[in-house]
Amino acid sequence: MFRRREPVPFAFVAEAERYRSNVTPPPRERASRSEIAGRVLVGLTVTAGLVGALLFGMPSLDTGPQNPHRTQQSEAKDGR
Repeated sequence: MFRRREPVPFAFVAEAERYRSNVTPPPRERASRSEIAGRVLVGLTVTAGLVGALLFGMPSLDTGPQNPHRTQQSEAKDGR
């Protein structure tokens, strides 16, 4: 393969992984009660929507009663 003679211009990127900062980030703010309540309500709404869709969708996925003695008959047989 072709080798490059000049040094890699982005050598500092490889060194960036070894760099450690001595500055600690500020602590995260705690969520307020209203934020927690809002998150819970959104979660409950999404869950209720999925459960409702499942409940309303189940009858359409049902194949109906399976009766092996009943056979389909065409109307062409009757001459209609």
